[in-house]
Amino acid sequence: MKRVIFMFAVAVCFAAGQALMCYKCEFGFGDLCLTTNTTCKTGEYCYSGEGKAAGFISIKMKGCLAMAECNKTENVNFPTSGSNTTVYKMTKTCCNMDLCNAAPGLPGASALSLALAAVSALFVANLMV
Repeated sequence: MKRVIFMFAVAVCFAAGQALMCYKCEFGFGDLCLTTNTTCKTGEYCYSGEGKAAGFISIKMKGCLAMAECNKTENVNFPTSGSNTTVYKMTKTCCNMDLCNAAPGLPGASALSLALAAVSALFVANLMV
């Protein structure tokens, strides 16, 4: 019975790590980026995107992104009269821990939360034995 409870506690910890939770912001300007939480699909990481429009307007985005698209800079173009005009450039930087794409200044907060959750689950499993 002890082994079953221990295996269940370990499985809960791994299940929590499978579905990555990230902050999501469709489009923000300057320091304003209204976020919600979202769950990524398999093979996706959290990302924070920063770019410049017209060379000086700061643009921000957050969310989930396929691993192959991480850590790249892309031009976002707008077709006008048969030519593509670059509207803005966006660099998307990825990370792979829950809510790791938070605002700068809070690094490691999500790692600490995950570690505390794992320790708590193991402690509860130990108490049940």
